[in-house]
Amino acid sequence: MMISKRVFERLACCYCRLHSQPSFIYHFRNFSLWSTKKDPDLEAALSRNRRWIVNNQIKNIILRCPNQVVPLEHLQKKFKTLDLQGKALNWLKKYPCCFEIYLENDEYYCRLTKRMTHLVEEEELVKDMQEPVFVQKLAKLLMMSVNQRLNVTKLNELKHSFGFPDDYIIRILPKHPEIFRLVNNGWRKSSMEIELLAWNPDIAVSAVEASAQKQGIEPCFSCSLPSTWIKSWQRFEEFSAIPYISPYLNPRGLEEGSKEMEKKIVGLVHELLSLTLWKKLSIVKLSHFKREFALPEKLNILLLKHPGIFYVSNKYQIYTVLLREAYNGSELVDKNPLVIVKNKFGDLMQEGLHEYNQRRRIVNLEKKRKCMNLMKPERRKVASSETSNQDDNGDTLGGLGRLFDPEERKRFYKVLFDER
Repeated sequence: MMISKRVFERLACCYCRLHSQPSFIYHFRNFSLWSTKKDPDLEAALSRNRRWIVNNQIKNIILRCPNQVVPLEHLQKKFKTLDLQGKALNWLKKYPCCFEIYLENDEYYCRLTKRMTHLVEEEELVKDMQEPVFVQKLAKLLMMSVNQRLNVTKLNELKHSFGFPDDYIIRILPKHPEIFRLVNNGWRKSSMEIELLAWNPDIAVSAVEASAQKQGIEPCFSCSLPSTWIKSWQRFEEFSAIPYISPYLNPRGLEEGSKEMEKKIVGLVHELLSLTLWKKLSIVKLSHFKREFALPEKLNILLLKHPGIFYVSNKYQIYTVLLREAYNGSELVDKNPLVIVKNKFGDLMQEGLHEYNQRRRIVNLEKKRKCMNLMKPERRKVASSETSNQDDNGDTLGGLGRLFDPEERKRFYKVLFDER
């Protein structure tokens, strides 16, 4: 039988698709292995922050709305950007201590509760007090960059990680014209950059160097791995033999791919993480600064080479790097004042979630009781119908049918043994 050319092409296409699938699975599996051996405590720290991040974004949406009230329909549209599924109403009901929902003109609205509003006010007070810290952080970030310039759009992706307020450009830059300058050579919003005008050697000291000065030792990284990780400890000791290179040193004098360049990059990532609130960053967002910080193309591979310094996780399919030494179990060792306030927000969330779960539990118990009460009359009807059927069968069997009833058998044997 002759096969047409078109049929032959379709068969060839199906064959290619069939045999290309394992290759895709292989690459996907390889990608999923880009993480360190799981640490339960650090994974717990990441999962605890997940709900906080989402609710913090909802809080910011409400604060930007007129009178700080948002229609639920508008919030539902924003749910896709928050990586959430389902109804916004169901999510907000889980946190009654944070969000207040009310019905007006047949439409649901949401606003912050009084307790939540007090926390927002407290957070603003802490931000005002932390303004000198923000200035120092921004200066440090610019000093670590190659050209002492950072793109505003890219920096906005990490502003919450570093603790910067939403209006940090308006709040900080006009007050310090001798340190910072806003430039826009391309006359586009995406090309806007912050430039450092004055280098301050007093703050060009990394967290590793500051810790070494306090202890009176040479700057070096610390390893936070169990003693059973023998090979990792050996690699760490070999890496520690190379002298520490400050992240504020210009990398132009270092050869690309050398051990010294690797030491410089590890120190730079370590310093970036130490400047964040939770000592963690998204690897994808961090890789956006490859040009500004002279980071390698395969940054994730470099981080995985140093498990004693960094912890790489793919929780929620988001690749995140944490600074191991900054955590004791699942808790931060040194907490920024902003972190303390934000932890209060997390506690309020947990309180509301516990209250919601208790209500759901009571409702479910009531449903079960109602179902049981409805089933009891049905069971009685079934039981009575069975006994009547047994009586009828007993009559046809000449009374022997009653012996199949358990109660009748008990009476029969009792009479039998009593007579003996």
